[in-house]
Formats: sequence, C-alpha cells, structure tokens
Amino acid sequence: MLKQKIKRSVRVSRYVIYRETLVDYKEKFWSFIGAFFGIGLVAVTQSSFLPEVESLFLIGSFGASSVLIYGEIQSPLAQPRNLIGGHIVSAFIGVTIFKLVPDVLWLAASLAVALSIVAMQYTKTLHPPGGATGLIAVIGGENIKELGYWYVVAPVLTGTLILLIVALVFNNVTSNRHYPVNKKFARTIRQRLFKAS
Repeated sequence: MLKQKIKRSVRVSRYVIYRETLVDYKEKFWSFIGAFFGIGLVAVTQSSFLPEVESLFLIGSFGASSVLIYGEIQSPLAQPRNLIGGHIVSAFIGVTIFKLVPDVLWLAASLAVALSIVAMQYTKTLHPPGGATGLIAVIGGENIKELGYWYVVAPVLTGTLILLIVALVFNNVTSNRHYPVNKKFARTIRQRLFKAS
C-alpha cells in the first residue's frame, strides 16, 4: 500500500516536472515581441519627444511589468487593473512620501515601498513592479524628483498605457493567448484588431 503511494507520487512528480519544463517556442516568441515593442515604444517616446530629459520615461519598474504582462499573461498580477492601478497608486504614494520626508532616505524609501504594498492590497491592484515605482519616486534622479506629482502622469501613467496597448495587441494575436484573462474580452479585442484576417 505504502509502496504504491510512493510510486504514484513519483509518477505524478515526473509528470508535473515534465509539463513545467516543456518549451513552447511560440509563447516565447510572442513574449519577446511584446516586450520588445512595449519597451521600444516607451523608449521611442522618450527619445522623440523628451530628448533633453535623461531616461525619464524608461523607469526600471517597466522592465519588471513587461515580464508579467508579456511573459506571464495569465497571472492575476499582470491584469490591466493591476498594471495601471498598481503603478499609479505607488507613484502617488512615492511622490507624497518624498515631499513629506525628503531628507531621510532610509525612512522615505521604506515608507514608499511599504505603503505602496498596503495601498495596492486595499485597492486590489497588487502589481509587484508598483513597489519599485514608488521607490523610484524617492530615490530617482533630480529630473524625476523635480516632476513632483507630474511623475504620476508622465512617465508612470503614459508608460503603463503604452505597455498595456502593446500587450492588448501582441497577447491576442494567436488563439492560444488571451489577455486580459477574460477570454470573451480578449476575443473581442482580437476580432477588432484583426478584422481583415
């Protein structure tokens, strides 16, 4: 009896490991294309419209968001509400904390991240890169700090909208990818984007 349970457990474990290590090259391709174009469009916006401002639109948390919204599109943390809400809430908190505690870096950084997490939990917009967005408002360069609450609008809101639009296009190109998780909504997006097909 015990021997059969152990054999069954081993079989199940092998199957799970096998399934988890399968490489779906089409999925990887679309993840690459989405991230490439998403970050690329943010960078083009930066270089075309704001060349005198150094790396203002390319905040580090957008790279982490790209991992979720192009590579792990079924995750609850990658959904549009979380993407936009998490960044906006955290950016607002980060700027507020910087204005309240500008001279005590360890306290400002700790408060920005901790309060961002709690605020995202309360608003049901938990998006891990949002914590970095709040932190960047506190530790970012002078260009970011000078923006004040405009940081929430640009680069944060503008950048997340660019990433979201690209995600809606490239994550719904094939019938195997559905973004957001709501398949009916994803199907509607796919139909509207590719009417001619």
